Parts: sequence; structure tokens; C-alpha cells
Amino acid sequence: MIDKLMRIFGVQPKVNLADLIKSGAVILDVRTKGEYSSGHVKGSVNIPLDRLPDQMKKLDKNKAIITCCASGMRSAAAKGALKSAGFKEVHNGGSWGKVNNLMK
Repeated sequence: MIDKLMRIFGVQPKVNLADLIKSGAVILDVRTKGEYSSGHVKGSVNIPLDRLPDQMKKLDKNKAIITCCASGMRSAAAKGALKSAGFKEVHNGGSWGKVNNLMK
């Protein structure tokens, strides 16, 4: 019953992003190429948010994806777009700095 209510209200269980990263999740940085070149998570994929609709085909719909950006706003939008496009497991990691710290 509780699980059903959580799904209805969009509440998901807390996910350990560090564990997902260790398991091979894709880190998707949705900042601009300029922002990305000034610093990013090693091994991350850069697809700017405004290019995401055209570039989704480069991503595996069945692989866990962690989105990140400068503050968490664009990565939240990217998560929503990916989920709407049928991606199975997508998590908003927030800022790229926060995700980068999980790599340590």
C-alpha cells in the first residue's frame, strides 16, 4: 500500500548515486560545451540540454543515467526529458561538482 502511494505521488526511494556510478551508470553533463571544457566529471558524456532531444539516440535507454549541470536545474529538466522519452533509470545528480565528489 505504501509503495503504491509513493508511486502515485512520485516519491522514489533514496538512491545511492556513488553505488550507481561504481556499477557503470552514465554521467550525463548537460551544460554547454564551454562550461564542460572548464571542468567536468572524468568520463562523463557532454550533451548540452538544448541538444538533448536530437542526441538522445547516443544513450542507452536501459542503462542507468545520472544527469548533472552547474546547479541542478538543467539536469532536472534533462531527467524529465529522458524519462518522457522512455529511459528506464534516470537520476538528477545536481551539480557536476557534487557528482565529481562521489567519484572519490
